[in-house]
Amino acid sequence: MRWLVPFLALAACADTPQSVTEAPTPPASVDPSGAPGRSLDGAEAGQLVYVPAYSHVFSGDGERDLLLTATLSVRNADPERPIRLEGVRYVGSEGQTIRSYVDAPQALGPLATASFVVAESDRAGGVGASFLVEWTGGAGGVPPVVQAVMISTAGQQGISFVTEGRVVAEAGQP
Repeated sequence: MRWLVPFLALAACADTPQSVTEAPTPPASVDPSGAPGRSLDGAEAGQLVYVPAYSHVFSGDGERDLLLTATLSVRNADPERPIRLEGVRYVGSEGQTIRSYVDAPQALGPLATASFVVAESDRAGGVGASFLVEWTGGAGGVPPVVQAVMISTAGQQGISFVTEGRVVAEAGQP
């Protein structure tokens, strides 16, 4: 086991080029609120994050659906710097905004978490529902962890799962 540490240290210093997968370039102007001209371009750091959310799923032969409670969790993973939530929207299967959870920028302190809930009885989002989360912060900070947790119980049956957010735009990208 003692040989493993020096080996890993040497492997980390090797000049072997690493393969890098380029992400597609996001659009020049991202408008999560629907307001014309709004984008992430002016922020020091920030992202627009897409998070799948399921208000219900189909079971059996697809003729029955199971309603789910969806909880969006935005966790500031930076132990020293705050971030700012600029917008959080719940979006339906057709891409329409169902509701906005953040009307004005909201500070989220170091290691703090903000949660937003879609009630189990809320069918408005449909099976293709999602959240769009826009955050900004100082350059060099740690991006937040953005996830949705879906859960439901019916009788003795329970279902729960987590979806991860996906960055669809970065602040300052052309």
